[in-house]
Amino acid sequence: MSSEEETQQSLPYKVHKSTLKWAPVFNMTILLSIAIISCLIRVFSVIRYESIIHEFDPWFNYRTTQYLVKEGPYALWNWYDSESWYPLGRSVGGTVYPGLMMTSGMIYWVLHKLSIPIDIRNVCVFLAPIFSAFTSLAAYGMTKEITKRSEAGLLSALFVAIVPSYMSRSVAGSYDNEGVSIFALVFTFYTFLKTVNTGSILWGVYTALAFFYMVASWGGYAFIINIIPIFVLFLLITGRSNSRIQVAYNVFYILGTLLAMQIPFVGFQALHSSEHMASHAVFILINFLNFFSWIRNFVSKKAIITLTKFLIVFLVFSILVGVVILTLAGKTQWSGRSLTLLDPTYAKKYIPIIASVSEHQATTWSSFFFDLHYLILFSPVGLYYCYNKPTETKIFGALYTVLGVYFASVMVRLLLVLAPAVSIMAGIGISWAFRKFAKSVRSFILPKIEKPKKYRIPPEISIIGLVILGYYCSIYVLHANFAGSEAYASPSIILSSRDRQGNRNIIDDYREAYYWLRMNTRPDDKIMSWWDYGYQITGMSNRTVLVDNNTWNNTHIATVGMAMASSEEDAFEICEKLDVDYVLVIFGGILNYSGDDINKFLWMVRIGGGVYPHIKEEDYYGKGTYRVDQYATETMTNSLMYRLSYYRFDEVQTAYGQPKGYDTVRQAVIGVKGYKLRHFEEAFTSENWIVRIFKRKQRENRDGVAFTSKSTSQFTIPKEFSPVTKFSKKANTKQRSTLNFQNNE
Repeated sequence: MSSEEETQQSLPYKVHKSTLKWAPVFNMTILLSIAIISCLIRVFSVIRYESIIHEFDPWFNYRTTQYLVKEGPYALWNWYDSESWYPLGRSVGGTVYPGLMMTSGMIYWVLHKLSIPIDIRNVCVFLAPIFSAFTSLAAYGMTKEITKRSEAGLLSALFVAIVPSYMSRSVAGSYDNEGVSIFALVFTFYTFLKTVNTGSILWGVYTALAFFYMVASWGGYAFIINIIPIFVLFLLITGRSNSRIQVAYNVFYILGTLLAMQIPFVGFQALHSSEHMASHAVFILINFLNFFSWIRNFVSKKAIITLTKFLIVFLVFSILVGVVILTLAGKTQWSGRSLTLLDPTYAKKYIPIIASVSEHQATTWSSFFFDLHYLILFSPVGLYYCYNKPTETKIFGALYTVLGVYFASVMVRLLLVLAPAVSIMAGIGISWAFRKFAKSVRSFILPKIEKPKKYRIPPEISIIGLVILGYYCSIYVLHANFAGSEAYASPSIILSSRDRQGNRNIIDDYREAYYWLRMNTRPDDKIMSWWDYGYQITGMSNRTVLVDNNTWNNTHIATVGMAMASSEEDAFEICEKLDVDYVLVIFGGILNYSGDDINKFLWMVRIGGGVYPHIKEEDYYGKGTYRVDQYATETMTNSLMYRLSYYRFDEVQTAYGQPKGYDTVRQAVIGVKGYKLRHFEEAFTSENWIVRIFKRKQRENRDGVAFTSKSTSQFTIPKEFSPVTKFSKKANTKQRSTLNFQNNE
């Protein structure tokens, strides 16, 4: 028997040959397992708590979906919600991205057609985990288009499936737009790269359809409509453009723009908004170059030079005139969030309502590491792989990662956009390193199979490298499991704590308070709270609120902020003009809950002061700092927020060794104790004092209530606020007027 035949009969050779034979089966089995894991790791919240909608924004999405499945899609387009932004209301059909609701509605209708009875709440709760599986499959396809290697695709799919940043918005119950839009984002990029590789118009149509779903689902579609033109422009500048690129972009741009215009919330903004200008410019440029290239075949060289000068001047002049006209007409204004991405200090200077949102803050290094973990160490290896032998698809992956890093550093919410890019780059980098090490080991075990090369990593070093890479990957998986089971499994509407014995205690104050509102107030009562809780109040209590998380009217929110920052007497007068029946505040001084309204109060002051100049932030600083103790200013202790939050707080012992009235969040004893409320009365306080509800008393039998502060006494309803019809309540005969608020933006 020859040496070659002996090699073929050896056990390592047989194992290697069998592995190659079954590789496609192993590939599909692993990919399916990854998709299943991506779903299972996101259901810890249901196992540990219950099937419930999380956070704040998802409650509006859930309420809208309920309306959709009950009334139908046509009713949704015409739905005017009178329970939000009282007395303005909200035209829901024209101010919402309907993709999430339509997806849930379609699943609900299909399941019921198949005689599978399921509540719409469970469809909404489990929608994001299901779509996370689709995202991992799309990431596999996108990585394979970049590298042409399935092992890199499998690693990328695994990393995307369990990356904590994506998990934070896609756990069971997190019924927000990002739950489906991240899939739409990755799938759009996959189909676009497929079009770039094949030059197929059909795949270009698929790209436009995927982009249409992205536009219908989330305002983050602006990232796609800018990164693809930047990619095409980069290829034009570097001389890498070809017919496949032109087909891919033209089909995507034309069909994508037309389809985007079909979403009522977008409409003609797809043509004149600043976020879309880059796509228009690149479309004009790429077709101008095509026209110029074609016409060169029919004219002389001298005529070409003259024509080139004329067309360049004409093109630049036309673009400038168009931009100037649209700007003067107010059609190309950048949104506040977009300007914040370009200038991180913009929102803090000019739009405090945007700066007050925690997810709009700049990303810290701790957030980067917790949400991406070791992927931020491996992704540079993937970038090196892409830049080493660049192709069109590798350049796109690198540009996506670099731009994603910038935007994610400016706004913590955009870590969601960066997570797929970093996962794909890390998958490419680790698979490349694994392949290098594995070849070295394989050449040592099977020397007849692997052809010798001039340089090969020693097998000992390769084994050590494989062990190190495997160790770091396992640590990443364990961290992702912790993030899914602990960090992001707790719904904000249900809190939990552990005692000294490790037993878990459920804190259900939010639902307790909302249920009290639903059962103990009249259907037409108006609730005033800070905008954070508006969606939850309307969704769970079915009561009318003045402001909510849509934050479209800064004047409306500033008026609520002014009421909270004013004295009790002044706040009573404002609340009566606003037709408020109950005031809801969140207080964490007993349970050490730092996300309460006292900690948010300065933002109420800043936003209110932006519209009503008599509210000055410095009036709420005692000895140069924001405090609630004996050094707090009189303006602070007289404010409605302070008096409602700390009412009867001096009767409670909150910490061992501390006097009554000790605030565990601010770590100070309150400065004013034993006061009585004159114009408000306590209606409900939850078990742990987190939610406190106060009822506005009726006006006493006298002519009026005088303002205590001179500046507030000059407060008049803004011009856009006009009284409308008066009406009487069933419980009393006093008439009250409502206010007709108009948008101040």
